[in-house]
Amino acid sequence: MLARAFLAAAVAMAPVTHPRVVSADPVDTTPHVLDGIVSALALVGGTVVVGGSFSEVADAGRTRTLPRSNVFAFDLASGRILPDFAPDVDGPVHALTAGPDGTVYVGGDFPTVNRSRAMSLTRLRLSDGERVREFAPRLTGGMVTALVRRGAHLYAGGDFTGPRTALARFDAVTGATDPNFTVTPGTPRTPRVKVYSLAATADRLIVDGSFTTLDGHSRPQLGLIDIRSSPARVADWRTSAYEPECKSVFPSYVRGLDLSPDGRWFVVVTTGGRHTTGKLCDTATRFETYATGQKVAPTWVNYTGGDSLYSVSVTGAAVYVGGHQRWMDNPHGRDSAGSGAVSREGIAAIHPRTGKALSWNPGRERGIGVKAFLAHNGGLLVGSDTTRLGREYHARIGMFPLP
Repeated sequence: MLARAFLAAAVAMAPVTHPRVVSADPVDTTPHVLDGIVSALALVGGTVVVGGSFSEVADAGRTRTLPRSNVFAFDLASGRILPDFAPDVDGPVHALTAGPDGTVYVGGDFPTVNRSRAMSLTRLRLSDGERVREFAPRLTGGMVTALVRRGAHLYAGGDFTGPRTALARFDAVTGATDPNFTVTPGTPRTPRVKVYSLAATADRLIVDGSFTTLDGHSRPQLGLIDIRSSPARVADWRTSAYEPECKSVFPSYVRGLDLSPDGRWFVVVTTGGRHTTGKLCDTATRFETYATGQKVAPTWVNYTGGDSLYSVSVTGAAVYVGGHQRWMDNPHGRDSAGSGAVSREGIAAIHPRTGKALSWNPGRERGIGVKAFLAHNGGLLVGSDTTRLGREYHARIGMFPLP
């Protein structure tokens, strides 16, 4: 029974391939987040779970306002906010991923959920917002910023110090720490090591963060782990692309990553400030997952010309990137539109093969930037800190449908 539940959930979480680029006209059914920021999205069956730092949400028509403590859920088809899912999460939510049997894993920077100890990682039932008591990870010393589930395993990244440093694999049912996964990020470029993003295929875990080593192997800010081996080990994949410093205020500048639907390549987005020649500051960059060696080079790079990118979603038809950028295709820009730059305010789509911006250009109010994407069979959900998306009012969450 348990195996069937995990299989069903794994099928539901399969990578999404879109046959075309999504519409630039957002749907009118999504609810609104009235304060703060949306940082994470997950789809559990037909329910969208939204996490971040906020206290109030409203329905699509703004006729009803509801209190919600950093997480809420709504029906994807209708936009109806789930009335019984209103957990009290005592701090920001930074990461979400679907669990089996109508549940969701929640990671962030919180000591308690529903007034009982949870320490930055928990599993909640969508039916009533209560914790699944069976899931009891012993995480200590920091926050969770990224979650990925593969079958019976849950991977978590952040800046926590226990049971592992910044990266751990847990039993997805019990939360027990997996003794066969001990790969440790080290030698941070910041005061403490932090993992920003995770993505996984059946045999590779991709990790980015403030580290410069994985298990002592040089892996500046980005590395791959062979998770099919037992114990897991660092893969023969290294790039020096993120070895140079951008600015002293950005010693670590990788921020988000996402895999192609077939798992053969992935895209990393960065912050970092105005770039200089040979540096991948404020860029979206494609790499090949199964390249090998110590000098893996990017397949392509798209520069914003000085504005941060925080999130990315790869659908096959497009690579969607979001931040507070003003332009794409802008390698010659210096906080300005250089030769060949195209205007793409806050959100953009890139051609998967050429690395050039597509004509899709809905626009959004820039703010801090897009912090979360969620591609699904019907379109693309977007989470941010602003209220204008596609030239319409969509407070902090919206959705572009497939035509």
